[in-house]
Amino acid sequence: MRRTPRIRRARQDNSGARSRPQVVAHRGSSHDNPEHTLAAYVKALDEGADALECDVRLTADGHLVCVHDRNLLRTAATPGLVSTMNLAELDELDFASWKSPWAELDDEAPDRDPEAGKVLTLRKLLEMVADYDRHVELAIETKHPTRYGGLVERRLVETLGDFGWDGAGSPARIMSFSLNAANRVRRLAPELDVVMLVDKAHHWPVLRPVVDDRWIIGPGIKELREHPGLGKHLVKAGREIHVWTVNTADDLQICLDLGVTAVISDRPAHMLELLGSAD
Repeated sequence: MRRTPRIRRARQDNSGARSRPQVVAHRGSSHDNPEHTLAAYVKALDEGADALECDVRLTADGHLVCVHDRNLLRTAATPGLVSTMNLAELDELDFASWKSPWAELDDEAPDRDPEAGKVLTLRKLLEMVADYDRHVELAIETKHPTRYGGLVERRLVETLGDFGWDGAGSPARIMSFSLNAANRVRRLAPELDVVMLVDKAHHWPVLRPVVDDRWIIGPGIKELREHPGLGKHLVKAGREIHVWTVNTADDLQICLDLGVTAVISDRPAHMLELLGSAD
């Protein structure tokens, strides 16, 4: 029988009660489901994820879609670029089959809803979150560089505004590896939470003097694992920390030891199981 690895709780809230980090589904429950599809996000919510993470890119006709790569080779088997295609063209593509290419030959595989594998617009994802029967947060990453520059952040803030989510108390926070993008969000929507993503540990000394004290810092788990001084410096500076992409018990323990407030994972159900087993 499979045993759940033992996780040691490390943080407490101000009342002394034990707390746990927010579990954020990275591109949905993407370990077992095709990333950024409606099916992956529905599965993540069914598994109990506290929040959903997505990447957004702008189509040629001005729609924000949830796609990570600038080209579509990996997830839709076409060499096209998201930024040069209209939404109607993207809507003709299959964004799900790549995850299980032999499924149609498996007589025991469950039938797949073709609609669940279509390109997902940010608006549709927001509508699902707004209609869900419990509070769900969103971590939305804008991808750069892009031919549309700051228009991506402008369209994103406008779309959040349509839901009343562009001010204080919004369930959404905006993330980017681009300092310019983070600054644009701060100008466009000063009350939205901003996450400055950090790709390499040696980038932090350069970013530290120019990153607003109120911003959340988002390092990758690989950098925290290989450069433990990064985590120590962030904790010492009193920074709120959100970590990507946390998929194993060992990596979760690093996060708990640092007292991070969110873990972004391809395996939200596994993270919740591990956290449930903690002392």
